[in-house]
Amino acid sequence: MMLSPLASDPDFSPSGFREMVYRALSKSPPAQPASPSDYDLNPEMIAARQRADAFQSARPAAVLIPAIARPVVTLLFTQRTEHLAAHAGQIAFPGGKTEPSDASPLATALREAHEEIGLDAALVEPLGTLDLYLTGTGYRITPVIALVDPNAQLALDTNEVADTFEVPLPFLMDPRNYQRHSRTIGDAERHFYAVPFGDRFIWGATAGILRNMHERLFGP
Repeated sequence: MMLSPLASDPDFSPSGFREMVYRALSKSPPAQPASPSDYDLNPEMIAARQRADAFQSARPAAVLIPAIARPVVTLLFTQRTEHLAAHAGQIAFPGGKTEPSDASPLATALREAHEEIGLDAALVEPLGTLDLYLTGTGYRITPVIALVDPNAQLALDTNEVADTFEVPLPFLMDPRNYQRHSRTIGDAERHFYAVPFGDRFIWGATAGILRNMHERLFGP
């Protein structure tokens, strides 16, 4: 499915973005089987399993989509360290698997953001959640959108996070910046979405979540 071009000049100021998210997420989300996933461009990955079964058996996780409240909102990303066993060097949002002590996806996202980048939850204004995203590694991710004070001081867990960087939201919400790529993973060719930005290559689940964010805010 192609993303729709922006029909007008959206207001990407903090107040405009807040209103945009509230308006879009007040609408009913798609039915669960229509939720985005790593399988969207790789239907052979799901094989004999029905999509509903994949969701039921997947482990819950959450990520924070930190929208930095600059005059033009930016999104904050992490670059994972190269030595990690999973997703080494990849670009991601702060987040991880749900722990038994987490009361909600928001609690998971805030806890992980504090652990990974030292983000103070008091400087975070939650706005809403996107559709669940199912990964090929067996997680169902709840993405939590939140406005973050631009004066927030970060302290990276250097074991997990090599770097953080920001990308202007207008760039990420421009459908012309989305690409389809493929690479061999294991012994199979996998197809995925990507949003290159300078020398950064945002791809996989992170790009898929961004694409869903565009769809929820501006329509498919």
